[in-house]
Amino acid sequence: MKIERNFTRKSADAYAGLEFVTTSSEIKNPDGTVVFSLKNIEVPATWSQVASDVIAQKYFRKAGVPTELKPVKEAGVPEFLWRSVAASPSTPITGETSSKQVFNRLAGAWAYWGWKGGYFSTEEDARAYYDEMRHMLATQRAAPNSPQWFNTGLHWAYGIDGPSQGHHYVDYKTGKLVKSKSAYEHPQPHACFIQSVSDDLVNEGGYGSVGA
Repeated sequence: MKIERNFTRKSADAYAGLEFVTTSSEIKNPDGTVVFSLKNIEVPATWSQVASDVIAQKYFRKAGVPTELKPVKEAGVPEFLWRSVAASPSTPITGETSSKQVFNRLAGAWAYWGWKGGYFSTEEDARAYYDEMRHMLATQRAAPNSPQWFNTGLHWAYGIDGPSQGHHYVDYKTGKLVKSKSAYEHPQPHACFIQSVSDDLVNEGGYGSVGA
């Protein structure tokens, strides 16, 4: 697959030309008491306060994010797509505070899966996809559904993992449906329904039990 650059340049950062600002997000009860507060968050300057509140309150990963990362080398994968883990067992753990972290983990995981699946014609096409998608997320030209914002890229970007939640994914090597052994390496990225359903999305026989 060939990817043309429309919003980014090969020699520049994906966010070049975009202004980011530091702001705060709060949720208050009718009586004025604060139920959520996060200060010093980084978001695109063009985003509304509502958009800033949504990413801060809903989509920032609140725990398990190492303050220092190290790459995990993987043969056959371009260095910029190597996944990351905590630099050491003693590395302090925190949460996301910048929208760039979210854009990077989403686009990075998608590009990583795309590369592993053989979708890109060349390494440059993979890089162009990674840059273009990050830029489009930052400028609100593209946006996934909520489960993607919540779950995608946590394993790729930070090494976050957990026990399987009962969902399945299609193995790109065999084309067969496989039950996931991990909550985040192959996450559950879709779970939104317009009409009510009777299952709980992830367990045996659940209507939403197929993940990516």
